[in-house]
Amino acid sequence: MTTAKYDRQAEAWTEKSYADAARYLARRAELIATLGPSLEPGDTVVDLACGDAGLAEPLLERGLRYLGVDASEEMVAAARRRVGDRAVIVQADLNDYEPTEPVAATTCFRAIYYARDRGDFFRRAACYTEKKLVFDLNPRQYQLDDVLGELHAAGLRQIELRPFFTPQTVALPGPLASGLEAVERAGPLARLALRFRFTYVISASP
Repeated sequence: MTTAKYDRQAEAWTEKSYADAARYLARRAELIATLGPSLEPGDTVVDLACGDAGLAEPLLERGLRYLGVDASEEMVAAARRRVGDRAVIVQADLNDYEPTEPVAATTCFRAIYYARDRGDFFRRAACYTEKKLVFDLNPRQYQLDDVLGELHAAGLRQIELRPFFTPQTVALPGPLASGLEAVERAGPLARLALRFRFTYVISASP
């Protein structure tokens, strides 16, 4: 995996990537904590392809322990500047990384396409993840049934999916953002929206 692109963009990556970073990452953290088996204060989350660790703050605020992993040396440096001594950041490729001890949850956002072999990636993550693997998936890019089959083969058979309708690059007024988020639970309407835009967040547990 080449990191040159991300090395150049490491400074203020989170602020440049999200129009409303606070809302977007708080919602992501909420789903990490609540979708599938609940995370409890003191649980460790390993965040693969963590970038500059923008997700660390809302997870730390929930009392979770944060372990960020990124292949880019510059992203790792930016992440360490962001979190200081409140979390651990290591440099490693998501395909090869294994923590020194099991973690409660593993996350991989905006990066599942960097898995060299997705099924193997799921199997490796399942070996060191006690409660759940949480990641996002674009259903227009990947066949959902294929991904679910790979998760089952890795021993991750308890699956929960949630449409995620918080825009990444547009900051919406609060009421409009809340209304769009409510559509996530609207069944057929949500599935229709996913044919054109947005992603799923998936929680996969043993």
